[in-house]
Amino acid sequence: MSALHHTNNAIAQPDEHSCGCDHACNASAKAPVGTENQQSARPGQLLLRVPAMDCPTEEGQIRRALERFPDARRLSFDLAGRTLSIDAPSEAWPDIQSAIKKAGFDSERLSAPPSVDTATQLRNQFLLPIAALVVAVVAEAVAYVTPETLVWKLVGMGIAGVAIALSGLSVFKKGLAAVLRGELNINALMSVAVAGASVIGQWPEAAMVMALYAIAELIEARAVDRARNAIKSLLELSPELAEVQQPNGAWLQVLAKEIQVGQIVRVRPGERFALDGKVTTGNSAVDQSPVTGESMPIEKAPDDEVFAGTINQSAALEFEVTAPASDTVLARIIHAVEEAQGSRAPTQRFVDRFAAIYTPGVFVLALAVALVGPLALGWTWMASLYKALVMLVIACPCALVISTPVTVVSGLAAAARRGILIKGGAYLEEARKLKAVALDKTGTVTEGRPKLVAQVILSKVLPEPDVLRIAYALAGRSDHPVSKAVATGLALTEQLDVQDFGAEAGRGVYGTMAGHNYVLGNHRWIHDRGQCSTELEALLAEHERQGRTVAVLANQETVLAMFAVADTIKASSQEAIREMLKLGVTPIMLTGDNPATAASIAAQAGITDVRANLLPQEKLDAIRTLAGPGHLVAMVGDGINDAPALATADIGFAMGSAGTHIAMEAADVVIMNDDLRRVPETIRLSMQTHAVLWQNITLALGIKLIFLLLAIFDNATMWMAVFADMGASLLVVFNGLRLLKGRR
Repeated sequence: MSALHHTNNAIAQPDEHSCGCDHACNASAKAPVGTENQQSARPGQLLLRVPAMDCPTEEGQIRRALERFPDARRLSFDLAGRTLSIDAPSEAWPDIQSAIKKAGFDSERLSAPPSVDTATQLRNQFLLPIAALVVAVVAEAVAYVTPETLVWKLVGMGIAGVAIALSGLSVFKKGLAAVLRGELNINALMSVAVAGASVIGQWPEAAMVMALYAIAELIEARAVDRARNAIKSLLELSPELAEVQQPNGAWLQVLAKEIQVGQIVRVRPGERFALDGKVTTGNSAVDQSPVTGESMPIEKAPDDEVFAGTINQSAALEFEVTAPASDTVLARIIHAVEEAQGSRAPTQRFVDRFAAIYTPGVFVLALAVALVGPLALGWTWMASLYKALVMLVIACPCALVISTPVTVVSGLAAAARRGILIKGGAYLEEARKLKAVALDKTGTVTEGRPKLVAQVILSKVLPEPDVLRIAYALAGRSDHPVSKAVATGLALTEQLDVQDFGAEAGRGVYGTMAGHNYVLGNHRWIHDRGQCSTELEALLAEHERQGRTVAVLANQETVLAMFAVADTIKASSQEAIREMLKLGVTPIMLTGDNPATAASIAAQAGITDVRANLLPQEKLDAIRTLAGPGHLVAMVGDGINDAPALATADIGFAMGSAGTHIAMEAADVVIMNDDLRRVPETIRLSMQTHAVLWQNITLALGIKLIFLLLAIFDNATMWMAVFADMGASLLVVFNGLRLLKGRR
């Protein structure tokens, strides 16, 4: 399941479905194209205006048309502005436009996105359908209160015709094109239904159907956009301007996209970081929740990393830019989620296949009702035809098919807001099936950094403060991780003067203070010096059984103290393991560390299955052994040595903060704040998403079935049918959007 599996999935957007619905956006004025944004299309980016593309289903039709172009990646649709951007080589552009044309959509190239006032655009889009609804109501009223004379019938037809025209005549063009292509989609169904209603004299109902349908599709499209834009709204977290230090030392506000790697940027308290970087000056707390999902601010000091979109809180910071605006962690999150929206979950694929059969099936059923009713059941031809037309309106599978993409996109966005980057809808839905989670130890269950966990003063001559100062002086001058951990743990302010400082490879460090020689070394060195006693050996053995590394301080005569260093378990790991067990998921530790250390950490975390001394290939073999039919296994890791196992597991989780780029590329899910509790949280979100998916499918099919029966038994009209379709669509859309309201 390596990252290579994700790269070409950007074509099959979750919004893809087969009903091909249209709405009154078609009748509204085109978005203005004359004024261009300051930012033009990127090199390798094809920017198109598609005037007839205003519905999520039409977006899906275009995506299907482009599936045969492997180089067409990162499709970004703006349904409100009717624009589409595609990352593709320029030589493929003519073929791409040709494929879109064959799908029934004209397109024109743009050099930059159109400048659009969104509020004005939405107002204009809703204006005509609402006007159409008002005129349709007038047509219904005229038909109800006026006598059935030819004059009044002609008046009613005229009023209804105006309503249909305001709703959008392009539905008929698309319906005809669909029939010519051999597709029985909603455009074809609506064209036949409205045309048939007009033929049998039901002009007011035809007008009402078109007006209600137009408004319903507009609302639906806006709701779907809300789900898709939930993650894109993160872009607004990064300010456009930042204060950059000039060569003369002055500070100047510059566009973030023009700031180069290596420049120094200043951020004042309360401001957001515009770019990623490393702190050079200052100490402050930073709210990282927009990127990592952490609820508490993180203290930042020189050499600490900061991320675009996070909020500086208590004091001014200066930082060196480490990535351009286009490659910040925030930008990569948005890009990854955009691509993730392209991989369809299993339920989505099932619904798409079902809809492809369902729509023609209902069309055939409606035809049967129109023909068999008069011949076998004694219905009049007019009544049978009307029932069939009502069934065609009910048959629209939009509610069914739109239920899955809006739910999956909402789930992906909800995960990203919590610092969980899921690379595809398939992984979001499949996570609920996990039976076992294999965990790397270092950096996953543990902090990944050695810390001083115990100290024992053994000197009977020197007082404890003097012993600690001597140890701090030696450890503070060493670059060895164990010595660094001792110095950091002691954290003294007084630094003794050390003469003749040096290091013995594989043993430790030594130096002279106040005329006395001291060593800070490992067990072997102290043993070789002949300074190990029975009591010291027992003490060292006890710490070593717990997986600790021990540094011993001694002078020429005796041992003065010992310091135990260990990689400590993360505070969140124990809770994460408990949550996994509650969910019925078995945690397993796979580590290259020694058995004693692995067993000690596993016992603290609550893990009973521990496999130590594993090479990368052996971790991979363990994943293959654990996995089986119906037994999905996840791998959680952060290092290069974890990458093969991450790629092989059914779902790979990488720790995004401490993790290597290779591990994050190989993984299917990236945990941005390295909190192991995000793994069970992903599983719970997967369960919620799956539940909402099937709630929506049940709602959509249930409402359709009820109104199909009502239509057959003469208890439903065409405008009631479109109300039912509109209600079902809105119900499933807003039910899917509930996932966005989860805990952040």
